[in-house]
Amino acid sequence: MTSTAKISLATGWDWLIRLVTSETFIYVMKRLLQALLTLFLASALSFLVMQLAPGDFVTQLEADPKKSRDQIKALREFWGLNKSWVEQFWLWLWNIVSKGDFGPSFSYKRSVVSLLWERVPATLLLAIASLIVTWAIAIPLGIIAAIKQNRWADRVLQVISYAGQGFPSFITVLVLLFFAQITSPLFPVGGMTSINHSELNWFGKIVDVGWHMILPTIALSITSFAGLQRITRGELLDVLRQDYIQTARAKGLPENRVIYVHALRNAINPLITLLGFELASLLSGAFIAEQFFNWPGLGRLTLQAVMSQDLYLVMASLVMSAVLLIIGNLIADLMLKVADPRIRLENLN
Repeated sequence: MTSTAKISLATGWDWLIRLVTSETFIYVMKRLLQALLTLFLASALSFLVMQLAPGDFVTQLEADPKKSRDQIKALREFWGLNKSWVEQFWLWLWNIVSKGDFGPSFSYKRSVVSLLWERVPATLLLAIASLIVTWAIAIPLGIIAAIKQNRWADRVLQVISYAGQGFPSFITVLVLLFFAQITSPLFPVGGMTSINHSELNWFGKIVDVGWHMILPTIALSITSFAGLQRITRGELLDVLRQDYIQTARAKGLPENRVIYVHALRNAINPLITLLGFELASLLSGAFIAEQFFNWPGLGRLTLQAVMSQDLYLVMASLVMSAVLLIIGNLIADLMLKVADPRIRLENLN
């Protein structure tokens, strides 16, 4: 081995050791181990709740006169529904660990994994778009409300914020559906794409999906935007009262620099912490938006699975929602570390 190769190998080994012993790597590993325990407990509890519900998917088939008792019994045995819930849970868990198999969907007669691969991207697309719209509108308006405290602009924004938070999600969706009806065919409300979507070029397909996203994104963003605007206003007002802000003003720094460089930089930390919870609330809110706007996402799939008692599909959907929540919180913590290097990740547990 040449001296150059030895130096390269030593450098790579040192880099690997620094990576493995770094605060960020250790924190991520700890959070992932905690996530595994959280997912296990959440799955066990969800499985128990599903079992406490009267009947199962096969029970619905008993009303079909074409199905004999022997056929019903054979189906229950085929899907393992004749076993105790503990046996079913451990078998389901073992298949996930050993094969990556979340089981079959009783309703769709397909593997649950293939269904999730189809639906999760649609939900993430809607949630991320809503997150971008929410932050792009709420942060600037929160800053304006804080700067114009107790003036007419602040009072108007507070009224808008209270109104946005006071409206239930389903009412907001119904208002948007009514708006879509009176402006038809300007805003599409059914599905994710148009009938001629496959005939469009790549740019046309992007525009088509984006046009179908407008109303569902607005429906998801209104409540989140209202709450985030109020939090931004409150955090910025709190920072603006600090002594170092008054000192910066006394030194003659421009007001814009005081607000956007000194004040906002410190006020943004609590907002980043909320990012993970914001993603979780968007995912839960997507259930309503997807159902009303016929959006082919995870929320709509989960709701249909619960109604039909499609056990393994419900379980996989709940696990996927929990995974997205855990990832959202982890990303928020890492972003907080990047935004303020003084923060130690171990103190965020």
